Amino acid sequence: MTKLFEILFPKYIWRIKTSEKKIYLTFDDGPIPEVTEWVLAELKKFGAKATFFCVGENIENNPAVFEKIIKSGHAIGNHTYNHLKGWETDDESYLNNFSFCQYAIEKNNLSHSLLFRPPYGRIKKSQAKEILKSHKIVMWSVLTKDYDVKFSPEECLKRTINKTKPGSIVLFHDSLKAEKNMKYVLPNFLKHFYDLGYEFEVIN
Repeated sequence: MTKLFEILFPKYIWRIKTSEKKIYLTFDDGPIPEVTEWVLAELKKFGAKATFFCVGENIENNPAVFEKIIKSGHAIGNHTYNHLKGWETDDESYLNNFSFCQYAIEKNNLSHSLLFRPPYGRIKKSQAKEILKSHKIVMWSVLTKDYDVKFSPEECLKRTINKTKPGSIVLFHDSLKAEKNMKYVLPNFLKHFYDLGYEFEVIN
C-alpha cells in the first residue's frame, strides 16, 4: 500500500533512499512526561537518534521534556498544535494550527524545524500545498500500530521487524495510548537491528 501512496503523493517523504544499513525512527504525539523520557533513555542505550513529531499543546505543557529531546540530539517535527485531522478541518483552521505548533517549537529553544507530519496521515492537497512551501512532509513506510489494542506486543514487534528494511521510516508513538505495546516493541526492535549492524538516524 505504501508504494501506491508514494506514486500518488510523490512530494511527500515515505522512505529514505539508501542501500546502507540505516533506519529512521520517528515518534508522534509527544512530548509526554515519563513516556517520552523512557523513549529517550532506550534510544541512548543503542546510540540511536530519532525524529520526534511533536504536538504543540504538549510542547507548551511539557517544555522540560521537549528540551530533553533537543539536548539529546534528536530532530523535531511539527505535528499540528491540537493533533487535527486535515480531512475534517477547513484549510484556514488547519494552517493556523500548524503555525501555532511551529511557534511553540521555535519559542522553546529550537529555531529551525522544517519537518511536518499530518496527524493520522490525513491532509488535504490544498493544505499540503501551503505547508510544502516551507516544510518537508514526512510520512512513513512502517507503521508499528503500537496504539492498536487489537495487536499484542509480540505481534507488533513481529510485523514491524518484518516490514523494516534499509531506509525505512518507522512510526512509533510516545503516547499513553501506545505505551504498553511501544515499551515492548521499541527495545526489542532496537536490539534486533543493532545486532545486525544497523544505525538509527534523524531525518533532515
